[in-house]
Amino acid sequence: MSIRSIKKENPYLRNTIDTLLQISRENNSSIWRTIADKMSSSRSRYADVNLSKIDKVAKDGETLVIPGAVLGSGHLNKNVTIGALKFSKKAAEKAKTSGSTLKPLVELAKDNPKGTNVRIMR
Repeated sequence: MSIRSIKKENPYLRNTIDTLLQISRENNSSIWRTIADKMSSSRSRYADVNLSKIDKVAKDGETLVIPGAVLGSGHLNKNVTIGALKFSKKAAEKAKTSGSTLKPLVELAKDNPKGTNVRIMR
């Protein structure tokens, strides 16, 4: 099954999907293809995750991928690396005060093309 970003009109989203697919093919890593698949389908398959859920589920030093948005409800007390399509302003502020690292999905995929030790949150 082929994933096509043509049905998306947002150029940032199209570029993100295409780049994730390219990294997936070059490094034979299925995690980036799975993320691209979720983002190329309907908006209802995106994940909108609050910081409180990340704090409950994540472990210190863990890398999380969220195929959608990170929202600022709750507190984050752990030092994690979070890759997402977008971050709300409150979420970015709270995450940075906790010492966490926020990265766009493409940057995270380029830093870790094999997708090792990365967990998808929904």
